[in-house]
Amino acid sequence: MPRSQRSRSLALAAVAILAGACLLSSAFVAPIRPQQLARGSSPVALQSASGEYTGFVPDMQRRTLMNVLVVAITAVPALVVLGGYAFYFYPPLPGGGAGGVPAGDVDGTPITLATWMKTHREGDRELVQGLKGEPFYLITKGDTIKDFAIGAVCTHLGCVVPWNKAVNRYCCPCHGSQYDEDGKVVRGPAPLSLSLAHVATTDGNILVSPWPETDFRTGLKPWWS
Repeated sequence: MPRSQRSRSLALAAVAILAGACLLSSAFVAPIRPQQLARGSSPVALQSASGEYTGFVPDMQRRTLMNVLVVAITAVPALVVLGGYAFYFYPPLPGGGAGGVPAGDVDGTPITLATWMKTHREGDRELVQGLKGEPFYLITKGDTIKDFAIGAVCTHLGCVVPWNKAVNRYCCPCHGSQYDEDGKVVRGPAPLSLSLAHVATTDGNILVSPWPETDFRTGLKPWWS
């Protein structure tokens, strides 16, 4: 979900909670009808001379204020919890060139192209931390890397799929799903191909960014967007 859409959703949720708080505060007290008060009656009398209840509630403004305060105090933790859940499920992406995030090693340390090329040769693939910290494969091509990364999470039940160089495929150890060298599914039970991400190099740093375009392997819209 785009950041602007998340912000609008949180703002609407906050307005809805505050509106509910106002409505809830008015529910604590019964409305007073002016015609119920007899002219000249005592402002603190709860009963008429005959002992009948008049419906008058003393200190109405003070009670209403206290009700609003109680509901508002309750609404603040609710908003905090709501915001926490929103940021848990839709964490903001760290900043980077063209919306990209630095590819990180197993410890999350950003990887530079120079460091990568010291230990990788043509065709080598290795897992890095990509978008939202999820595992992606970077692929070495000549003296650089390919301009796309392949997600390592199996589309069947979410296992991390290792690269099997002997058969030139990604083979899931959980239920036998297989993907070709570009991550396209070639054997089930996985229903979909592995996700994609753009890869670029800026000032020597390897950046990973979302892939919203058509999946070049299938010609279909990306299921992960």
